[in-house]
Amino acid sequence: MKWLDTFIQHRRFARAARHIGSEVRLLDIGTSDGALFRWLGTRVVSGVGVDPKPVGPTSGPNYTLLERSLPGLGVDGEFDVVTLLAVLEHIPRGDQVALAEECAGVLVPGGRLIVTTPAAAADRVLEGLRAARLIDGMELDEHYGFSPREVPAIFEKAGLPLRHHSRFELGLNHLFVFDKPASSSG
Repeated sequence: MKWLDTFIQHRRFARAARHIGSEVRLLDIGTSDGALFRWLGTRVVSGVGVDPKPVGPTSGPNYTLLERSLPGLGVDGEFDVVTLLAVLEHIPRGDQVALAEECAGVLVPGGRLIVTTPAAAADRVLEGLRAARLIDGMELDEHYGFSPREVPAIFEKAGLPLRHHSRFELGLNHLFVFDKPASSSG
């Protein structure tokens, strides 16, 4: 990755991290090389990163990377936080609800799902930056016109109500935070 790719990635991490507590069990979907785990450091007690094409070492001091389809997570355990940072726009529409259901299924009651996805205008900006060779533009060719407006309904169908939505990076990216309802005592 070029320095600008890393800068953009770290801005995304910083925005998501505002909604990640400490001492969490984290599932990072679309992890690539596990950079989010390294960025969060000791805030993550244990983590699993899944990606169809993971890059680099398959583990770190507090995480393991697994090659998995999306959907098709196939992970053991439950997680306090699940992240999908700049991933959903790469998932075919027909698979998005299944992925949302998998996310809901691995979250503990009261757990949190954090999603970022670019605005439509971001693709044009990123294409220009890639043409100027300022970014590598990881898998831009997989974007297919996905709209951030679609995000809440996808995850609400899976039983994850929207808690927070905001825009960042000059409005070119969206952040969505969903919370899994806590179990009711009975």
